[in-house]
Order: sequence, then structure tokens, then C-alpha cells
Amino acid sequence: MFITFEGIEGCGKTTQAKLLYQWLIDRGKETILTREPGGTPSAEELREFILREREENFPPFSELCLYIAARGFHVENLIRPALKEGSFVICDRFSDSTLAYQGFGRGIDVDLIEKMNREATGGLKPNLTFLIDLPVEVAFERLKGKKKDRLEMESLEFHRKVREGFLKIAEKENDRVVVIDGRKSVDEIFNKVVKEVQRRLGAL
Repeated sequence: MFITFEGIEGCGKTTQAKLLYQWLIDRGKETILTREPGGTPSAEELREFILREREENFPPFSELCLYIAARGFHVENLIRPALKEGSFVICDRFSDSTLAYQGFGRGIDVDLIEKMNREATGGLKPNLTFLIDLPVEVAFERLKGKKKDRLEMESLEFHRKVREGFLKIAEKENDRVVVIDGRKSVDEIFNKVVKEVQRRLGAL
């Protein structure tokens, strides 16, 4: 089973991904926890390049191409082999983030992004995605005092567009994407995650 966690910066998705990973491990399930961009040595190099603050303007299409390239390394060398071996794969961000950030946030054509994603992944999509939804103002309050990467330093308006993009994706693919209110406590959110995973596993 391929499970992804999505949401804007500061929503708590990384915490939930780690909790689910440990929950599955504790139940004897072979499980891999990974992230995007990153997950393999080459993809992690690209992550550092993408997120580092720089003086040059970063053209949106160049940014998109680098995310897609990192995903190609990730899927080919880690995700697909793990799934073939029967492991659970939990990923902190995947292709929905590219649609939300580069499509809805940057304004790049969504159909083009979807086509590039299909090419990079061979059509691989998550079985289940948790979108931890949070108002941008709340997320930014959580990020206060934290050292921010290049994307975290984008404007409130940019992140509002990204959040709207995530919600549109969830509306379109509501059989795959489960939206959870990120304002709830860590335990309340995790209980919802576990219940949904148990429900899906029972259906497999």
C-alpha cells in the first residue's frame, strides 16, 4: 500500500507520517518512510538545490522540472521496488504537492504537470492520501521562529493558492484523498488516520 501525506507548510503532515510509520512497524508490517523531494541520494541532492535560498530568480518551469526529476529517481530506485516487495510505503509529499505548488501556486498548466508526473512515475499513484488541511494564517503562526527554506518564505497569498489547490485535488479525487482538519490535536488527527487505514486494509 502506497500512502502519502499532503498539506501546506506547518500543517503537521510530517508528524502524522512518522506516527503511521511507527504504528505499522509495531504491527509487524514491512514499512518504508520517505519524503519528497528526496528519498534517494540523487533526489536528496536535488532537494537541497531546490529549497536553498538563492539570489538568482528561480524560473517556475525550471523548479517544476527539478521536482519531476527528483520524483523520477525516487520512484525508480525506492518506491516502486519497495511496493513490488510487498512493503508499505509512506511518503511525506508526492505528486499532489507538485500540482498544488507549481500548478495552483505558480500558475503552470495543470495538464502539463499531470503529464510530466505520469512520465516520471510510470503512472504510479498513491492508494491513499491524507490531506492535513490548515488555514494559512495558523500554519504561519506555527512556523514563527523556525528557519525557513525558499518555499516557506513565499507570501501568504502564494500559500493560500496552494491550499486552495490541495482542496480542489481532494474534491476531484475524494475516493483517494481524505481531508483532515489540521487544527485538531495530534492524537485526534492520528486516530482519524488509523481508522481510515484500517478501513482500507479491510477492503484489500
